[in-house]
Amino acid sequence: MRLAGAALNQIPFDWGHNIQNISAAIAQAKAEGVELLCLPELCLTGYNCEDLFLSDWLPAAALEHLQKIRPLTEGICVVVGLPVRLAHRTYNTAAVLRDGQILGFAAKQFLANDGVHYETRFFVPWVAGEATTVEHNGESWPLGDLTFEHLGVRFGFEICEDAWRPDDVRPACRLVGKVELILNPSASHFAMSKTDLRYKLVLNASRNFTCTYLYANLLGNEAGRIIYDGEILIARNGHLLKRNQLLSFKAVDMEWVDVNFREPLAVADVIVPLPEPDEYRELNQAMSLGLFDYLRKARSRGFVLSLSGGADSCFCAVAVAEMVRLGVAELGEEEFKRRSGTFDAAKTSVVQAGAGGAAHQAVEPAPARPQLSPNQQLVNHLLACAYQGTVNSSDDTLTSARELADSIGARFFAWTIDEEVSGYVGKIEHALGRELTWQTDDLALQNIQARVRAPGIWLLANVQNCLLITTSNRSEASVGYCTMDGDTAGSISPIAGVDKDFVKKWLRWAQTALGYEALRHVNALQPTAELRPLADKQTDERDLMPYVLLNRIERLAFYDRLSPAAVLAQLVAEEPAYAPEQLRAYVKRFYQLWSRNQWKRERYAPSFHLDDYNVDPRSWLRFPILSGGFAEELAAL
Repeated sequence: MRLAGAALNQIPFDWGHNIQNISAAIAQAKAEGVELLCLPELCLTGYNCEDLFLSDWLPAAALEHLQKIRPLTEGICVVVGLPVRLAHRTYNTAAVLRDGQILGFAAKQFLANDGVHYETRFFVPWVAGEATTVEHNGESWPLGDLTFEHLGVRFGFEICEDAWRPDDVRPACRLVGKVELILNPSASHFAMSKTDLRYKLVLNASRNFTCTYLYANLLGNEAGRIIYDGEILIARNGHLLKRNQLLSFKAVDMEWVDVNFREPLAVADVIVPLPEPDEYRELNQAMSLGLFDYLRKARSRGFVLSLSGGADSCFCAVAVAEMVRLGVAELGEEEFKRRSGTFDAAKTSVVQAGAGGAAHQAVEPAPARPQLSPNQQLVNHLLACAYQGTVNSSDDTLTSARELADSIGARFFAWTIDEEVSGYVGKIEHALGRELTWQTDDLALQNIQARVRAPGIWLLANVQNCLLITTSNRSEASVGYCTMDGDTAGSISPIAGVDKDFVKKWLRWAQTALGYEALRHVNALQPTAELRPLADKQTDERDLMPYVLLNRIERLAFYDRLSPAAVLAQLVAEEPAYAPEQLRAYVKRFYQLWSRNQWKRERYAPSFHLDDYNVDPRSWLRFPILSGGFAEELAAL
């Protein structure tokens, strides 16, 4: 039998878009002679419909739209994921269609309810061994714990989380002897190095349950925060038969393989391992695809970035350049431009409707710079950068920002904000009747500089109908080392899930491995906010603590969920170069800053989930805005 999986880049309840991709996948499969095609979990609605899954209308609409797919399945068996609602309960199901008919709906038995997943809020797990019926327009079909047969091959299902449970409880253990093939339609989020876990999961399942196992994942940045890598894996008895290239820019990525179920295949003695994951390259590909999908799905014209010349903003600038490079390399220039939706001449006039009526806004394309390469021309169209200096800014960061922007082709502007800062400071000095000084008003004088940068860069973004990139990283988010309505202002915060130490290492990798030689400037600098007078020689780590230690405390506290005392004990054992008193001070400082800054994390712009955890309260980590602040626990250290 010729088996195929297809990764689809979907959009929540965008029926026309989603059905178009499903139709394209089926057409590709038919053209390749595929006999059974597995599409990803909830691909008809999209996985991230959130509380709409609790409505009656969305599952009903999905079932109605499923009818449009039926005629496409003549001569092929297709698996389509969708929600089904029965008696005010929503089930996560995979519909099996063949020759224009619906054969039934397999229901998910185990729900993901950790990390970025909240499935138990939306869905009800199906009970193993149970079945019922679904009725629609006079027809009825079975739903539940089902097996099917196609061309003499029996098959059953595990849907995403089902496969991550122990071997003695997962659905596969009850399918032994009943099926030759297990299908796994999935919506498994991207995280660095996760593909290695998924590979072992699929290969071991095919070996342990002596079957052929087909896995098909969603693809792309579906709804804003979560990125899917589009992985397709087909294995038999512990042998890999097919694995695709991950994180494709294509709307549909289909892979097929022929399996002779009548011909025995010895069970593999060992699973052949994948090469060691390259996390720098993985993050680069995921960030590029995440930005591309966010740009086009938000129907924006490009990006605007306040490019300070520091590590975080330089990372974001290179990320846009890499989005262009990788997208063009896979799709070609013309298809990249078409898919992005930002190069359509018809969109140079934007109509904004408000209380005063419609207002027409002209969006002027960036003038072409003939000395630029084709990719630099695309970056020039998509990215505008501004360096907003003060008396506290250094020539080093200006040089870093200017040379990087020029090297990637971005439009670059430079202006100062001292006049605006002085204006606000003067107003408050007049109101209070006293001078504001660095000795008495240090933090306020730092924050006003960051906040004054926001209106101008927002205006630049609005005028160009672009997304404003904000540049804070995860380490800064953890301790609130940022200014709300200042450096955190923006439409999207792509690196808020990445720690600062990784950011610095990635920039060094990008300079050498990717050839961004202009990064030599930022790679020679100590990270600094440049908000205090230059004579103070301000650096992030002097203000906080070494980033390596900050990241370790963060992980022990909120990934491993250890108490402050246990975190300190672990650090003392791991870091003999530091005095225990110094480590105690760092632990106290981390928890105190963490607790008082939850309100900031609640207000961050949407960020990508890229690591195995993040501190975004809307996706991974919940924490009270007001709390006891670990006062008793820290006093006991």
